[in-house]
Amino acid sequence: GFDDVGPIVVTVEAGDDAILPFKTKSSITVEWSRPDLEPEYVLLTIDGHLDPTYQHPSFKDRVELVDRDLKDRDVSLTLKNVSSIDNGTYECRVKPDGSRRKKRANIDSEPIRTIRLQVTEDGNSSPVGRSNVIHYFSPAVLSADILQKAFNRK
Repeated sequence: GFDDVGPIVVTVEAGDDAILPFKTKSSITVEWSRPDLEPEYVLLTIDGHLDPTYQHPSFKDRVELVDRDLKDRDVSLTLKNVSSIDNGTYECRVKPDGSRRKKRANIDSEPIRTIRLQVTEDGNSSPVGRSNVIHYFSPAVLSADILQKAFNRK
């Protein structure tokens, strides 16, 4: 897969905003999801426009892309005012704009970025230690060629 370094861990204190990083070079539709929720959608953009149809209610008005217009192809997710209910694994999937999509708009492919969010309560420590800073590896940058190969997989 594309996430060769394994899941990225982002640790943030409750009440802070978390950024779940990912950057791509192609024009894309973006899906951020949390598979343990129903509906699982955290954020879905189609042809550059937010589609709240299947968004989980707990994320309403709390999520946005860092690069809202996708000018720089930064599809990092900002999750505002996090709390312990936001702990979990988040997945990012992308596909070229204009691709046909299934009825529920989900992208039928393996995630190209997986991030585990750990929210610490004030005064408590997490398995990786308390921090006011969001920790993550440098955002991955995928070329259009690599993305195209992913979309052509059967």
